[in-house]
Amino acid sequence: MTVGVLLGAIGAGLHALAFGPDPMKSKGIASDDFQSGRVARAVDSAEAELAAMHRALDPLKDRELELVVARFQATAREMFRTVEQDPRDLTAARKYLGVYLSGAREASEKYAAYYARSREPAARSDFMALLDDLDRNFSKKTETLLLDDRSQLDIEMEVLRERLSREPHLSAPRTDE
Repeated sequence: MTVGVLLGAIGAGLHALAFGPDPMKSKGIASDDFQSGRVARAVDSAEAELAAMHRALDPLKDRELELVVARFQATAREMFRTVEQDPRDLTAARKYLGVYLSGAREASEKYAAYYARSREPAARSDFMALLDDLDRNFSKKTETLLLDDRSQLDIEMEVLRERLSREPHLSAPRTDE
């Protein structure tokens, strides 16, 4: 009997060391925290790119350009909110939140430096066209992320309906009426 109690105590101690006193307490939380942390870092980095873009263009004091940039930034932030609401979208949006925003910032810095010296109208119109393209593409990608969410919802509902249709009490006609 002493050996059994000793083995049980050792087993309980090892279990407590491996899983903690309440092994069910943090089930799935670490993954959610990890995903939320990844999203927060990606959004913070993307916000920093937008802020740098604004700082680069601000000295030009071009009202029309400021409006176009503000519209693009609002579209980008809409994507940020979409990813924050569903962190699974981060993988699909990563290129937009990183590569494209970084490229937009770099283009803004180069445009601002060039335009401050040259005041070339063609450079301005090309840069405005780039901002419009970015705005359209970010908007389309955000829409795609939302459609993917809808597709996942539709699939889940279809699977559930199919399972319900297999239930004997639902598929057979009722005779108790």
